Amino acid sequence: MKARKFANVWDAVEPIPEVAKQWKARATLVTALRDRIVRARWTQAEAARRLGVTQPRISTLMRGKLSLFSLDTLVSMATAAGLRVEIKIRRAA
Repeated sequence: MKARKFANVWDAVEPIPEVAKQWKARATLVTALRDRIVRARWTQAEAARRLGVTQPRISTLMRGKLSLFSLDTLVSMATAAGLRVEIKIRRAA
């Protein structure tokens, strides 16, 4: 069996490139949000209040449950957390 190399884990687990990119974007946003919450030393209740969601949603976020968040929701939460989200669009190779 020949070993295959992938640019990132999402390309390895998701055969549809467009879907892999969506998973990668979600993972990037979740990681940034988790880092912000930890660095700010917010409790889950405080993070929920600041981000406009419930404490159970923050718990779900902290456990990395990507499939339970839309990109829209994650972008809104990141903005509420004081993060700047940028989207770069380029022509495909």
